[in-house]
Amino acid sequence: MSSHGDDHLDREEVMERVLDVVKCFPKVDPSKVTSDVHFQKDLGLDSFDTVEIVMALEEFKLEIPDKEADKIDSCPLSIEYIANHPMAG
Repeated sequence: MSSHGDDHLDREEVMERVLDVVKCFPKVDPSKVTSDVHFQKDLGLDSFDTVEIVMALEEFKLEIPDKEADKIDSCPLSIEYIANHPMAG
């Protein structure tokens, strides 16, 4: 039995995977990562680090345009973007 049309990720799965990506970033203390952290304010990352995290989020099988990537600076925004992206997988 296959479930065609149910390929879109649910929000919980997106949140778990985003948090895993952020926790695995070398400059991040995994114990500080929660679903509402801001990359610079809460984790002390610089803008280059933020770009690297956003690039790592492309593991969801989507390409994040620079215009959108520039707006993603926290876990909530990352989760929101991916959860609402029809091509995320």
